[in-house]
Amino acid sequence: MRRLFRLSLGFIAIVFILPVLAHAAIWASLDRPQSWREADWSSSRLFTVPEADSAAIYIMNARTGGMKGAVSSHSWIVLKKPGTRRFDRYDVVGWGRPVRKNAYAADARWYSNQPRVHHAIHGEEARALIPLVEQAIAAYPWREYGDYTIWPGPNSNTFVASIIDAVPGLDGPLPPTAVGRDFPADGNWVRNSPEEGLRLSAAGYAGVALGGGRGFEVNFLGLVAGVDPSRGALKLPGFGTLSLWDAAPQEPR
Repeated sequence: MRRLFRLSLGFIAIVFILPVLAHAAIWASLDRPQSWREADWSSSRLFTVPEADSAAIYIMNARTGGMKGAVSSHSWIVLKKPGTRRFDRYDVVGWGRPVRKNAYAADARWYSNQPRVHHAIHGEEARALIPLVEQAIAAYPWREYGDYTIWPGPNSNTFVASIIDAVPGLDGPLPPTAVGRDFPADGNWVRNSPEEGLRLSAAGYAGVALGGGRGFEVNFLGLVAGVDPSRGALKLPGFGTLSLWDAAPQEPR
């Protein structure tokens, strides 16, 4: 029993604690704003003015602020509906009513950090999925005052992950740095399907995942470590997804 305990502690130290400490040291050395007041929340000019008849869905991601950014990122959803020349952005935030629409520019920096397009859908596929995404957003259960919990969730990443889970065709898990993505917003601690693979989550505090675009992942206190041989990816807490060899393009960290 003692040996198993020591092995477990060693595994946690090597797989979770050491990568976090290493990335925290790198993150601390960067020039970052000291508070949200000093941060840049303006458009990153990632998007241009769209054609009126175009349709698109974007899953966005950017590192968050303060030392939290060493291990975690923030996710949001952007919709471009046909018939308009604007984007609609949906976030969950930690103050007031959690679900916000167009509180920031669709491609705004988050705590001065550059956003990235994690996943994009265009054309007829996006046109068909947009109403389903809007329905899933309206049905998100954690939308009242006090519902937001920064860790282990439900938080901003829980929101986006729940929309992805609710809409068939909105494929792909959030980056492993999206702490809170594995919080079971629907209350189901076990999910198993050909599309999503097998996912077990103990209320977001711990869990495992196999398949479904994730490869093999272990979640410990919201931190994710794993490997995805099909994509040549190694997932380290703090660092996110690292490419081991040339394979399919990797998601943003």
